[in-house]
Amino acid sequence: MKKILGVALLGSLSLVAAGCSGGGETSRNATTTNSSASNATTTSASPGGHVDAPGATPHGHDGGTAPAAGTESHGGGGAANSDAPANVRAVFPEAQSITTQHKDISASQIATIEKETGTKIADKDHHSYRAFSTAGGARKQIGAATVVKAGGKEIVVIYESRNGVPYIREVRGEGMPQAFLDAFKGKGHDDKFQVGGDLKSGGADDATAKGVAAAVRQDAVIMQTLYGGKHSH
Repeated sequence: MKKILGVALLGSLSLVAAGCSGGGETSRNATTTNSSASNATTTSASPGGHVDAPGATPHGHDGGTAPAAGTESHGGGGAANSDAPANVRAVFPEAQSITTQHKDISASQIATIEKETGTKIADKDHHSYRAFSTAGGARKQIGAATVVKAGGKEIVVIYESRNGVPYIREVRGEGMPQAFLDAFKGKGHDDKFQVGGDLKSGGADDATAKGVAAAVRQDAVIMQTLYGGKHSH
């Protein structure tokens, strides 16, 4: 009888020990999971890489700062996995990544921009795209672009920096005369963008040309307002 009781008691202790061991492992797993979740949250909240404004300057026209990185996807062949639209990816075939940047235009900024350009801003959430290359082993920004709509057409505006001020490097738009698109090269927010004046229609019909010119000029002023460095006129 004593031998039977001893075996039963030993079995009970073994079960308790096993139960404690299992509980401890569950607790450690939960801690690990929570730690991983915390790291994931930190990763998501932190910038997805260094992002320069088009002028590679952190100061806006109104003294604002350039925003942190937005969505960034990596892929070869012009960042094929990026969420940037296809017409933007086509502009940067050498890019390994393209970040999508969202920046709200404030009410005061909207009022100033609309007065300066004589246009109405349809959406205060301004989108721009930053292209990056890792050629040579160093990650560097190789360009910035936006997409504007006018006359039922999508126009891609590509920017370059001149001492922290964004200037138009190139404009692309399907179905638009190349001579008209080339007339935008080198222009910035201080230019008038007047068809028949500093812009030649290049064969584009007058209404379409004026609509595109107004949309591109508005975007140039927005880019300067949000990202451009202060400068003297």
